Amino acid sequence: MSGWTAQGNTAQAASAAELRYRMSYPLVPSRGVRVVALDSGAEMVVRKVAASSTWNMARFYSAETILNSHGIHGAPVEVVLHGLDGAVESLNDELVDVDSTIMVATSDFGSEAAATIGAACSVRGIMTAGLVHGEDTEHTVSALRPYAQVLLVPADDGDLEAILTAMRA
Repeated sequence: MSGWTAQGNTAQAASAAELRYRMSYPLVPSRGVRVVALDSGAEMVVRKVAASSTWNMARFYSAETILNSHGIHGAPVEVVLHGLDGAVESLNDELVDVDSTIMVATSDFGSEAAATIGAACSVRGIMTAGLVHGEDTEHTVSALRPYAQVLLVPADDGDLEAILTAMRA
């Protein structure tokens, strides 16, 4: 008979001699995650998840694309992030000490923002993910695919919360 006893989901040593073989695994620290809604439908999804729990290192935004001074459509120079509390942040400032960025979309409306966010994350080595909600998945997937290393299609209402929980965000 083993000297190990099961208690809850962990095994515990029954003696001091067995305890020396026990490995101690510290918990992985919280991950710095930025969640960005690329369109108004996605903003509703992001707001719901942001309010559903107390998150450690996750921050939630909606994206606004600012076109260049020449007015050429499709050539954004900056993405401004609007916090759910109304605060305005620069994308560059918000990517400091970030492990991953999750872009949420319900349409292809935010494709310019996705391109800018994807490029900014790529040069910094930040993992990007895309969650596609809604009915128009074909066009939305086409807009996000080049800029998201991981793409979840179609995403369910609980997927974003589950991903953030798994990441200890």
